[in-house]
Amino acid sequence: MTSSNGERIPERPTAEHVPAEDLTRRQGVWPIASVDDLARPDLFESDGELDDFLADLYAARWVGPDLRHTV
Repeated sequence: MTSSNGERIPERPTAEHVPAEDLTRRQGVWPIASVDDLARPDLFESDGELDDFLADLYAARWVGPDLRHTV
């Protein structure tokens, strides 16, 4: 395989190709059909824990870009 500028693109490691459908079946996962699939009503043990999380999230969004961690 080559890129548009003629440079050779390194080959991917030669591992057995497994179709995505097989991987999902093996791992016991499935596509999200609804946003309700993401709901976890018991994620926070208390309203105070949720409030602390939201306050931390809000504060993190106001940190200057030079202090923000990148993922």
